[in-house]
Amino acid sequence: MSATSASPAKPRTTAVVLAGGTGQRVGLSIPKQLLKIAGKAVIEHTLWIFEQSDSIDDVIVLMAPGYVPDVEKIVAKAGLTKVTRVIEGGTTRNETTERAIAALGEGLAEGEDRNVLFHDAVRPLLSQHVIKDCVDALGRYAAVDVAIPSADTIIVTRTHGGDGEFITDVPDRSRLRRGQTPQAFKLSTIRRAYEVAAGDPNFQATDDCSVVLKYLPDVPIYVVAGDEYNMKVTQPVDVFIADKLFQLASTAAPQQVSEDAYRELLADKTLVVFGGSYGIGADIARLAEGYGAKVYALGRSTTGTHVENPEHVDDALSRAYGETGRIDYVINTAGVLRIGKLAETDNTTIQEALNVNYLAPVQIARASYKYLVETKGQLLLYTSSSYTRGRAEYSLYSSTKAAMVNLTQALSDEWAGEAIRVNCVNPERTATPMRTKAFGQEPEGSLLSSEAVARTSLDVLLSELTGHVIDVRQQDPTRGASEASDFEQALAAVLDRQEDV
Repeated sequence: MSATSASPAKPRTTAVVLAGGTGQRVGLSIPKQLLKIAGKAVIEHTLWIFEQSDSIDDVIVLMAPGYVPDVEKIVAKAGLTKVTRVIEGGTTRNETTERAIAALGEGLAEGEDRNVLFHDAVRPLLSQHVIKDCVDALGRYAAVDVAIPSADTIIVTRTHGGDGEFITDVPDRSRLRRGQTPQAFKLSTIRRAYEVAAGDPNFQATDDCSVVLKYLPDVPIYVVAGDEYNMKVTQPVDVFIADKLFQLASTAAPQQVSEDAYRELLADKTLVVFGGSYGIGADIARLAEGYGAKVYALGRSTTGTHVENPEHVDDALSRAYGETGRIDYVINTAGVLRIGKLAETDNTTIQEALNVNYLAPVQIARASYKYLVETKGQLLLYTSSSYTRGRAEYSLYSSTKAAMVNLTQALSDEWAGEAIRVNCVNPERTATPMRTKAFGQEPEGSLLSSEAVARTSLDVLLSELTGHVIDVRQQDPTRGASEASDFEQALAAVLDRQEDV
């Protein structure tokens, strides 16, 4: 081949989402993949991961018998464009995979191959870097597994009479791994493995790499490093843990590619910003106006708008709608920070904190609903880095900010049918007048700028995210975000919140 000859075309890569589970072990009457976590069905979270992956060309779903229409509705409503087929799975894992292989082979020319990633629908926290690593590995190997080291000592046991189990071996933990998904293959390889396995009358498998290992022993199976975050929702406790991980995990809002993109997306849109007199709210208003949006920046000191007064909220929204004919985004950055021991706090201060930090967002949400229904818009709330754990002398502030996270997740679920998105921004310590008033001047460079939070807020408004808590943190100049796994970033964020206010 000459130096100028074209390189072989990159094979198409398909993600196969295996969703055949029934949910019996979780104690449900519906398949566990249809259970809602953080405002969406588990399978929708999983499908969105592949929808957003640059490494995946298309997706097919193998769903539990009788529930194909449920998934088709989720796909249509969520606008998941990469999902091309939803197929009824078999009664066993083997049969389900065989149906997927048959579907993948339809329409392929003779000698044509493709990459395929088999992934459990009930692993909704898969990292993008794991997907990419799997696809990259398929450039060198025909079979790829994903695994993580075992933190626990593994023992081998046997039963002895009626006396229970006894240890027979303790394998070397350094060589043990816990398998995850996806498992990735060249289609020709996994098809051949199942063809050979079909000749075994005792064939039964719980995963696909074991089929290749047993029936195509000459094919090496490469192992990609997974991560602890990629948990499987199998037991009742997993539902709780997954929901908490979604609540705590740092979600990144996709940034716009250019200034022109902001102008195109915000032109002729109407934003109502409560708490827009100064700080983050004022910066959101300034940025959005610069991109051509019609903005109503409302505040106690500028427009006399008191967010704790439902009539003020109703009047502000009514005026914006009356003048522009639409409301696309409602943002509430208003809040008060009162520090002190609860037993020593007077009733007036307690009532103010509850009115401004909790009841006001509730009233804003309720009043905004009828306008956001028309535009399929978004409500954006704000929490504090202390929401995951209350601290002494911050009981009112921390508890009301934790309520914002729960309100966000509840409303994102409640309003999903109307396609209204609800999200919550969680900035780390930010240089705002409210913080300066509470803590005085702090060392330069130790705080996040309000403009950085405002910029991320615009990215959230322009995204398809809903039900998410979006962390905004200062970048460590010595380490790029891509160098840390998603789990490491989420864990670091949780640990940092122990120190932040």
